[in-house]
Amino acid sequence: MAVTEHDVRHIATLARLGLTADRVPALVAELNGILAHMDVLAKVDTSGVDPVHGVGAGGMRLRADDGEPYPMTRPRESFAPEMRDGFFLVPRLATHADEEEGA
Repeated sequence: MAVTEHDVRHIATLARLGLTADRVPALVAELNGILAHMDVLAKVDTSGVDPVHGVGAGGMRLRADDGEPYPMTRPRESFAPEMRDGFFLVPRLATHADEEEGA
């Protein structure tokens, strides 16, 4: 599978990246180099290699979360202008305000 200039421009558009025309060929070459390297790695015979512990569908086993929490140097209330029921109250952004609130 190879990456084309069209692919690079399309992805740059989707990601809203400012991509100059002179940078496109270099990106195509870099991405195709990465894909070629991945093709080489895919051909490596790993049938006789033991699987890595902790990786796979089962995930990695986690240790128990025990121990004393670290004390805070300041109370939580000092981090926000207002709290209610133990939660920080954050003002609504002006861009998310309802039209009714502004009236």
